Amino acid sequence: MRLLAGLLTAACLCAPALAQDDQIQNTIRNQLSALGQDDYVTAFSFASPTIKGIFGTADNFGMMVRQGYPMVHRPGDVRMLDLREVAGSLWQRVMITDQQGRTHLLDYQMIETADGWQINGVQLLPSVGVGA
Repeated sequence: MRLLAGLLTAACLCAPALAQDDQIQNTIRNQLSALGQDDYVTAFSFASPTIKGIFGTADNFGMMVRQGYPMVHRPGDVRMLDLREVAGSLWQRVMITDQQGRTHLLDYQMIETADGWQINGVQLLPSVGVGA
């Protein structure tokens, strides 16, 4: 009986973290979906106030994505990897396979705002080559 109570307690403690993971991942997926439809207004709505301030308009944001992150603009396959905290910031690692079959790892910095989870920046991680 104690084992069952312990397992239930552990499950309850993990539930908020899992819900947070889902919300963060859904924000990223929703932005990717909007970008894939060239809906830059909706895609821009998932950006943090800082990102909105940097780019100013959804069109500027869309141009930056098309030019700097083509794998994000037209992803093939998207897989959510680990969510981790680094120096007080939450980072969601995402593996994207582009239309040409190349794999890219990106880190999405996430912040929680009054509007929910928003993307505060994306880092394209260096590709790891195949060694001999």
